[in-house]
Amino acid sequence: MNGLPNPPQTEPQSPGTGPETPHLPQSPGDPRTDPQSTGDPQTDPQSTGDPQTDPQSTGDPELDRAVELWLRWDRNPATRAQIQTLLDQNQVSELRSRLGSRLSFGTAGLRAKMGAGFNRINDLTVIQSTQGLCVHLTRCESALTQRGVVIGFDMRAQRESHCSSHRLAALAAAVFLSKQIPVFLFSSFVPTPLVPFAVLKFGAAAGIMITASHNHRQDNGYKVYSSCGAQISSSVDKQIISCISEHLCPWSASCWSLELSETSVLRTDPLQDVLRDYLRTVGRLCHHRSLNRSTGLRTVHSSFHGVGHTFVSQVFEVFGLNPPIPVPEQKDPDPDFPTVSVPNPEEGAPVLALSLSLADKIEAHLVLATDPDADRLAVAQKDQDSGQWRIFSGNEIAALLGWWMLLNYRNSQNQDLTQDQDQSVDLNQTLEQKVYMLATTVSSKILQSICSKEGLSYEETLPGFKWIGNRIHELHKSGHRVLFSFEESIGFLCDSPVPEKDGVSAAAVVAEMASFLHHHNLDLSRQLRNIYRTYGLHVSRTSYVVCHNPHTKNRIFCRLRDFDGSGFYPQTCGGRKILDVRDVSRGFDSRQRNQRAVLPVCSGHMITFWLQDDITATLRTSGTEPKIKIYVEIVSDQRDESELEAELQDVTASLLDEFLEPKKNHLIGQTL
Repeated sequence: MNGLPNPPQTEPQSPGTGPETPHLPQSPGDPRTDPQSTGDPQTDPQSTGDPQTDPQSTGDPELDRAVELWLRWDRNPATRAQIQTLLDQNQVSELRSRLGSRLSFGTAGLRAKMGAGFNRINDLTVIQSTQGLCVHLTRCESALTQRGVVIGFDMRAQRESHCSSHRLAALAAAVFLSKQIPVFLFSSFVPTPLVPFAVLKFGAAAGIMITASHNHRQDNGYKVYSSCGAQISSSVDKQIISCISEHLCPWSASCWSLELSETSVLRTDPLQDVLRDYLRTVGRLCHHRSLNRSTGLRTVHSSFHGVGHTFVSQVFEVFGLNPPIPVPEQKDPDPDFPTVSVPNPEEGAPVLALSLSLADKIEAHLVLATDPDADRLAVAQKDQDSGQWRIFSGNEIAALLGWWMLLNYRNSQNQDLTQDQDQSVDLNQTLEQKVYMLATTVSSKILQSICSKEGLSYEETLPGFKWIGNRIHELHKSGHRVLFSFEESIGFLCDSPVPEKDGVSAAAVVAEMASFLHHHNLDLSRQLRNIYRTYGLHVSRTSYVVCHNPHTKNRIFCRLRDFDGSGFYPQTCGGRKILDVRDVSRGFDSRQRNQRAVLPVCSGHMITFWLQDDITATLRTSGTEPKIKIYVEIVSDQRDESELEAELQDVTASLLDEFLEPKKNHLIGQTL
């Protein structure tokens, strides 16, 4: 790779078996309507007609036009007032920040702060986005009026904007209903995985989930699923964005009607049918129900003030597991997230403090935490040897789940799986190549090592589960089976027909695995060591810095492509030689003969460095948060784990100091 020149510089765009009658969750009130305004132009005098705007000027004709359009189109009194107040106070910079750009699709759909503005999540931008989606579907789905769409939502809300996930879901439904398109609109909040499940169940043309997943409480989002149940691909989201830009003005008063989704004969509530079938489908992942019923393992579960606990409890019931014990302060849905500054279980010990404290108090063995929309899962267990709680990384959980899914697959194939109490199961058998495991390219290579040794097929995708989901769909169409998939940010999918990560089913699978190991006098930590002895030690770390300025992000990555004016990528990191470079955002890979990356070109920035001593390091901008993420992994079957951990920390520090320059670039909040 020495002397390797850079590809041309072109800036990427910044991303933006269960109970017959399931126990249904109840919404914590219905925040769709505000007591002061229904948002319906037929019942709210504040929202009728085209309001007469004050002929005030910001001094910027383009911005004046954006303000005029906002005040003309928006019929939510709260968000109209926000823009009018900024105009009255001549806060030009804030107006430009809110109105100067539009939402774009990132790795998980549209995601932004709630509030007034074309680049925020609010009534108007959801109506605009849904109109664009509706136009796109009309063009490519000839049976749209027969197939319909599925719409779900979580529990997020922002009082000052009269904005909530429930309200936004009702408005999205109104857009489709106004065009006589059937809508399967859930009557209560649901985990994100139930939306793609419903899309497949009903053969719907698309699905929408209103959620910001694990983002800060002020955020919300709009995730779109195609008819195959996977998130829309990048090529499709560009088509939808184009359709949105062509249909920015709300079509009719009906698009603002919150009542339409309650009164239309074209609206169906799918909750009971979907939940019943979902529980039966997930029940097929249970392989040791008798053992589960006899286990003494106790599990604490936190839903992080989100939607997960009711659903996790029901899946545990299907598996015959002891009911998960909720963290009382975090059990019920609460859009204020009062006990966590960031509702992201991936943050580890600080956000899991209440869960670990309760587990100590009641002498529980296992802690599970789902994020607010319950598509991701964090895992902790008290180590049998040290007596200390161990919080497992996403890569470590994936190593365990990959082993567990393969073990049970072979068991289902009637193969001998007898194991000694203190040894991991012998996996040295060859399987047909139609069994796959998938991972994102920034995740650990542990699945690659397992698949290589055991004769399975393995593939990588770009970061973001939408890439995994669409690849799963392609493999399923070709008759292949995807046994397990994951992304390092605690997103897992265990042998499901639905191509989306699922924290609810993963929680039950992990609990069953822990019960099985407990029965054999093992815990997760011991079994992880067994896995590493068999497939090589994989030590990894994911960290990040916060960067709110897109220009700073661009400058950092441009410098790496022309490192300190050399015309080349950096040749060393922390004194270690860099052997190869892949810059997916430029379609460049020095390992390939033609120097073209195999993975598709991505939006944002992502550069991978292969260093000496089997070290892989990747820097990438997040598609959902203002972060630059740092991924490092070292693989070895010769060296000691503590030695690798020390080197891992050193490499991470070198990447931070030499490549990201946190002081110079005012980067904050690094987690190392």
